[in-house]
Amino acid sequence: MKATLTVLGYVCCVVGIVLSTGSEHHASFEELNLKELEIEKDREGLLSLVENDAAVSPKPSLPKPLMVPLTLIQRAASQGAVCLDGTLPGYHLHSGYGSGANSWLIQLEGGGWCNTIRSCIYRKTTRRGSSNYMEKQIPFTGILSNKAEENPDFFNWNRVKLRYCDGASFSGDDENETAKLNFRGQRIWLAAMQELMSKGMQNANQALLSGCSAGGLASILHCDEFRDLFPKTTKVKCLSDAGLFLDAADVSGGRTLRNMFEGVVNLQEVKKNLPKTCVNYLDPTSCFFPQNLIANIKTPLFLLNAAYDAWQLQASLAPRSADPSGYWDDCKLNHARCNSSQIQFLQDFRNQMLHAIRDFSRSSQNGLFLNSCFAHCQSERQDTWFADDSPLIANKGIAESVGDWYFDRVDVKAIDCAYPCDSTCHNLVFK
Repeated sequence: MKATLTVLGYVCCVVGIVLSTGSEHHASFEELNLKELEIEKDREGLLSLVENDAAVSPKPSLPKPLMVPLTLIQRAASQGAVCLDGTLPGYHLHSGYGSGANSWLIQLEGGGWCNTIRSCIYRKTTRRGSSNYMEKQIPFTGILSNKAEENPDFFNWNRVKLRYCDGASFSGDDENETAKLNFRGQRIWLAAMQELMSKGMQNANQALLSGCSAGGLASILHCDEFRDLFPKTTKVKCLSDAGLFLDAADVSGGRTLRNMFEGVVNLQEVKKNLPKTCVNYLDPTSCFFPQNLIANIKTPLFLLNAAYDAWQLQASLAPRSADPSGYWDDCKLNHARCNSSQIQFLQDFRNQMLHAIRDFSRSSQNGLFLNSCFAHCQSERQDTWFADDSPLIANKGIAESVGDWYFDRVDVKAIDCAYPCDSTCHNLVFK
């Protein structure tokens, strides 16, 4: 039976994206004007809807999830590894035991990006830019669950959720003194890895770097760096969930996401931390797109993605800036309301995704689970990761597929047939 997740609250109008303008650095940094403040609030709302914290209530019959407290990285300040507002970065750690005592899973939190001074000023007043606003404890579900019946392959590993508070997928390194902004994502990454190594990760015999959305992009960007932390005898792999952001044209023929990424890369000095295998041949903005990185990553990598990614549809393909008349509003709210020409546009997007992974998929060490769903972030949600009605491709779910790939049980190159053939999707529907 097809599962639909109904999300209340913000609707299609929440997808406005602030793009860099020539006057950006000449404006006052003291406060956001009202319009821009509302745009940033809307962006925050959209992220909360389509990512794991979208608050689709767990079924009453399910046991309460494990709540794991926040730990701040005390040594980070001396390394300049701070959130946008200068506060300490943090993580949540639940220790492994038994057969998983020396196995480590690192989950990089997602949450979009900030691409202008003003959007970053707003972001530092939220949990995505300041540890002052982070939850003091969070639930560990899906790939982070501590229950074998919910997470059969990783339940007893050391499991870590690294909080995201820099706005550039843990990859920037700069500051803006006038606006009192710290763009220190790369330093946060390094400080966190140093801290976790001191907590026992240096003894790992197995390690998996994972992430969702902007964290999924970060898991791609940092995959080989993560591998280099360990001796060659350690089994190290990476998983990117909903991180395959495409450099695709929007419904107006523009490049909304490329413009967004260009702002992020330039504002936060990301270029210096991008893989040299890419920047030696392409411009820095292109090298922030996974399609230009994945074929050259040496470490085994698994891509988990919805072919009709709900966030990319809302914010990249058909944002209000590209669709001022609202022609796409009904389609964005509910895929069942898309007309034939809109479906064809989305099928073309899926074809672009298939083309982007073509070379990547040829490597036997890499894995794929590309389902034809209107979803976003499927590894942290219990209902999509491992449950009785989880999404399937060829009768195999996401958790089993990732486990088969990680433990080399079988090769996994699962690509779904095109919409509307999959009746197992947990599609996001907005009201």
